[in-house]
Amino acid sequence: MSDIERILVIKHGALGDWVLATGCFAAIRRRHRRARLTLLTTPAFADWGARCGWFDEVWTDERPSLLARPFAWIGLRRRLIDGGFARVYDLQTSGRTGLYFRMLPRRRRPEWSGNAAGCSHPHRNPRRDSMHTTAVRAEQLGVAGIEDVPAPALDWLDADIGDLAPPGAFALIVPGGSAHRPEKRWPAERFAELARRLSERGALPVLVGAAAEASILGAIARGAPDAIDLGGRTSLGQVAALARRASCAVGNDTGPMHIAATVGCPSVVLFGAASDPRRSAPRGESVAVLRRSPLASLPVDEVADAAVRLSERA
Repeated sequence: MSDIERILVIKHGALGDWVLATGCFAAIRRRHRRARLTLLTTPAFADWGARCGWFDEVWTDERPSLLARPFAWIGLRRRLIDGGFARVYDLQTSGRTGLYFRMLPRRRRPEWSGNAAGCSHPHRNPRRDSMHTTAVRAEQLGVAGIEDVPAPALDWLDADIGDLAPPGAFALIVPGGSAHRPEKRWPAERFAELARRLSERGALPVLVGAAAEASILGAIARGAPDAIDLGGRTSLGQVAALARRASCAVGNDTGPMHIAATVGCPSVVLFGAASDPRRSAPRGESVAVLRRSPLASLPVDEVADAAVRLSERA
């Protein structure tokens, strides 16, 4: 194994950002066809790293606290050194991963693509904080000699949806989002009205979300009796499979909407002031971004019209 070049890719999360990084994963794999690629990610994405086909091995990083778990940091440092990596692609570019670079011995530091001070292939565009993350990462890889970064892709993400999908036309509704950022959520009563509108136009509303979002999904289902509530019953692979069959998807700025858009589902994504679509909007063949501040002021008519337009174009 010692004669095979070893490459490390660092990408922790979150879900939407991980999806947006998949084009970078493909480009790195293409550039280093004969190398052994290792992904360093959080436990939540270890299975995806193993399934996607771009990596030979996956390491999990629980991101320990330096003060609370110093020995875990020592172990990680030793593992990075012993990995014998010729190059590291830091696609997280956080303060934490910058510290990973700095804690390596100067004489044994690999080539490093990222924004850590002193790294061999730095991305120094002063506009990086106002650019979409896919553009930032493409520029970063360009500095490291990798051109033509493809669009995000989830061809490998799939699952059996059995009886989950209705037989006719349906629309995915994704009303959830970060529990600690409620300002990123369009009101449940607006989603319920939207669900009724879509049902009247022949697309059965199918609600998806985590079990923790049961109260929101339940409120929508009560306001839209035709809706099918799949809350807590779908894996992310099943979300992808449902999105491939749906006529459209409508939802907040949240990870499952990145999945829907990336697999090609016509997607309407709702943004408020809490996040900037210029930096983090989902990418896909047919994506419409609607933004209002506050998000609750976004009218149902505008959302319904956008969903219908995208569905008809598909």
